Amino acid sequence: MRAHRVKAIVLRYLFLFRRSYDRLTDAFYWPTIDLLVWGLMSAYFQARNPGDTNFMVIIVTGILFWLIVWRGQYEITVNILEDLWNKNLVNIFVSPLSFWEWVTSFIIIGVIKAALSVSFASLIAFLLYKISIFIYGFYLIPYIISLILTGWWIGFLVGGLILRFGTKIQTLAWAFVAVISPFSAIYYPVSVLPQWAQFVAWFIPTTYIFEGARAIVNNGQFDIFPLLLSLLLNIVYLGLSLAFLRTSFNQVLKKGLVKVY
Repeated sequence: MRAHRVKAIVLRYLFLFRRSYDRLTDAFYWPTIDLLVWGLMSAYFQARNPGDTNFMVIIVTGILFWLIVWRGQYEITVNILEDLWNKNLVNIFVSPLSFWEWVTSFIIIGVIKAALSVSFASLIAFLLYKISIFIYGFYLIPYIISLILTGWWIGFLVGGLILRFGTKIQTLAWAFVAVISPFSAIYYPVSVLPQWAQFVAWFIPTTYIFEGARAIVNNGQFDIFPLLLSLLLNIVYLGLSLAFLRTSFNQVLKKGLVKVY
């Protein structure tokens, strides 16, 4: 793996980000709208029930945490789509760039943009509601790691599907991650879900993060076991999704890169 080739692909996507209003909107506009709508709604409900002082904190930090997952998967899937839309996959791989250098560039650009979006949204949350994501203290670091890992394996899974079936299923780049959000219990405990949905929820790594975050806010308690289980699930899913992406890419190579468009 050559660092200069990874750097070149990262720079390509950064230049695209700087010049694309669509990308800027996704990174800054929509998180702001979510914070305004959901934050004001939670402020209203908390005013109706003054005894629940943690309700607004849970909602706002839930938005910020989910943004990490969203950005992690978005940068992988949409950048793959960008190369397909522009018929640029052949141009990229006619160079010495390897598959793993290509994947590594997605991971790096995803971390960079997630940091930009979450930092911006965290500032907005603090200015509007005086709520800081740093209330979780040291536990914030492993939580972020687990959430970004979730974003990666979802992105690689969807990326593999897009390579196999082409842009006709491109809506999965935006829609697939939303499928796991109801089971992740972002704004409510898992116990409110139907029994079958609770069973599904415990196989989703983000469920353990949001349940753990609520336990810290409500009780000041941190249980390391759910965090470790979340990380373990993420590692397993990440390995499987990378294998699937690699298999999909190999099939594309057999057919010819041009045919994937």
